[in-house]
Amino acid sequence: MMGALRTLSDRLLGRGSAALTVPPLDGALKPNNRLEDAAPGIPAGAPRALVVQGGRVLWAEGTQVMSDSGPVAETAGMITALAVMPDGQLAIAAEGQGIAIGGTVPPALAGLSCVTALACDASGALWIAVGSTVHPFADWSRDFLELRRSGRVLRWTPGSAPRVMADRLGFPNGLLPRADGMVVSEAWAKRLIRLDDSGRLTQLMEDLPGYPAGLAPSAGGGAWLALFAPRSPLLELVLREPAYRRAMMAEVDPEFWIAPALRSGYSFHEPMQGGALKSMGILKPWAPTRSSGLVVELDAGFVPLQSLHSRAGGQRHGITSVLETGGVLWAASTGGNEVLRLDPARGRG
Repeated sequence: MMGALRTLSDRLLGRGSAALTVPPLDGALKPNNRLEDAAPGIPAGAPRALVVQGGRVLWAEGTQVMSDSGPVAETAGMITALAVMPDGQLAIAAEGQGIAIGGTVPPALAGLSCVTALACDASGALWIAVGSTVHPFADWSRDFLELRRSGRVLRWTPGSAPRVMADRLGFPNGLLPRADGMVVSEAWAKRLIRLDDSGRLTQLMEDLPGYPAGLAPSAGGGAWLALFAPRSPLLELVLREPAYRRAMMAEVDPEFWIAPALRSGYSFHEPMQGGALKSMGILKPWAPTRSSGLVVELDAGFVPLQSLHSRAGGQRHGITSVLETGGVLWAASTGGNEVLRLDPARGRG
């Protein structure tokens, strides 16, 4: 009863969960152009899911697993997540196909849909992030606008059925193994959580300035976090207007919904006001934007240390996956169609 009254009060007064404000980008998150100013990367078609196998960096590109020297594997469905098993075999989640390990789909993993991330823990078990049990992977923006909380995290060991470690999550979108459990990025909740082996949930970060995606360990003992799209007061407002959302989804092309976006600036149909974007014909770097590029390094306590940005006028937007290996930070710009190779130490003290 008290919770319902508090929710009603928040909606009437525009505070708490009903506030339209978003966290500012300051401190270690202060905007810069490090992503945009980086050297040319590897052209790729909407890359995602970076992994290292045998010293070689791989990523998903449509129905193919790619490396810098060309295709490595191909599936019948769009690849949404990758992981390397303890024995070196590649685990591939393909929409409509399930999860193949070493080219074979175990019966327990057949038919899984909307798999957003895969990771192995210290025992060799495979953790599986399922963004939505209602919508396929391609309909993630509909999942967002319908305020779905149907995601789940599974843990699978060979010869057994997947075990549900957490459910009713808002699009879990990244996994990071830690000694004390598995860290999960929960996109629609704008937070990072930790699950232990019993499924107990602990919140690590909340109220992030964007929607989180891939996680990866950093050389300093912390983590790298990709945020695939920025939050905005416009998005927060639309989420509070159910009639408007229903009408928009029924009448407007999904490409132009007011929802998080991996890229922007390519069509005048986009739902932004031109006067706020350009001055004297020049796109303002501080303009409100539907998309951006943002990678954040966190310390072992999940406190931000540094960040790399591609702002409103940039092209390297929609960073969905990150990976540090051999002194190089790799980032998959899904919206910018590019795999980037960056200097991770530049912002470290």
